[in-house]
Amino acid sequence: MVYIYKKTIGHKEYYYLRASERQGKRVVSKDIAYLGDSLEGVRKELDKLPQYAEQIRRAYWTIHVFLSSQHYHAVVRGLKLKQNEFMSATQLEELEACRLHFRNEFTKYEMLTQQEIWKNFIVEFAFNTAAIEGNTIKLQEVRNLLQEGLTPNNKTLREVYDLQNTERVFGELGKGSEKVTHEFIQKVHCELMQNIDARVGYRVSDVRVFKASFKATPAPYVKADMDLLLQWLEKSAQTIHPFVRAVAFHHKFEKIHPFMDGNGRTGRMLMNYLLLQSGYPPVVVHTRMRKYYLQALHEADKSLLTVCTKEQYSKLVSFLVQEYGDYWSIFL
Repeated sequence: MVYIYKKTIGHKEYYYLRASERQGKRVVSKDIAYLGDSLEGVRKELDKLPQYAEQIRRAYWTIHVFLSSQHYHAVVRGLKLKQNEFMSATQLEELEACRLHFRNEFTKYEMLTQQEIWKNFIVEFAFNTAAIEGNTIKLQEVRNLLQEGLTPNNKTLREVYDLQNTERVFGELGKGSEKVTHEFIQKVHCELMQNIDARVGYRVSDVRVFKASFKATPAPYVKADMDLLLQWLEKSAQTIHPFVRAVAFHHKFEKIHPFMDGNGRTGRMLMNYLLLQSGYPPVVVHTRMRKYYLQALHEADKSLLTVCTKEQYSKLVSFLVQEYGDYWSIFL
């Protein structure tokens, strides 16, 4: 397998074509060609290596993703953005590189191409957000269900509806520009719970969150706490980075736990809605990262509903920036 390897010496970057192969239990890597010190010249240099043409062709997608993402990283570095206290310079660069590509390229693809990419994203999002909550349908089965209409064997209707509801709701939210209000939040939750749980609307009974490190808002105060959260959301629009704002909203929403069931699914959906409204691509919280996701949420549990500080939220923000890792392979 070949790929492009970047070496940084001082403030200068150098690019190499590197080959890796397994030798027994070890993977051995070596640089096989120097490709120059600029992204602009790398593709030209690759064309000058006929002896590696077949290997380069097999690795086309890996190389394409690397060059495209690195181009936007370089553009962001050129903007000299003000650093954000909630994330490192490297994380901010990755976040803004994804946003620039999403705005400058993805939104200008042909409509059919955009629709195909959205379908692939929704499969990934639906599988992971449902699996975090215990849905047992596997990724390929989700793909078959949502793209081919094939219902998996030996799975409950609840699990099937869970995924179909997520697909439908995300598709509707991606087209909208509604303000996040009590009515909007309850509508999103109701649609996500369709054919799953009839207990919709803000809860009027207390609930215990299994294995949680916090106590959910007592039932009589749910509406009041949601009022505070929505007031914070509106006031913070001009003072907090939009990515941080969406992430903090997600956590604060989960801590209130305003519904009897479906809070996690609804919170992740609303977070992505806020990101899209601010021009950022949506993010997938992967089920394989569930442990670290819950730990990051836990770090913020001492925060107040109307406060967002780096001490409480930097870990969660950093975690969700890292979850953008799949952006380039989906939206490119």
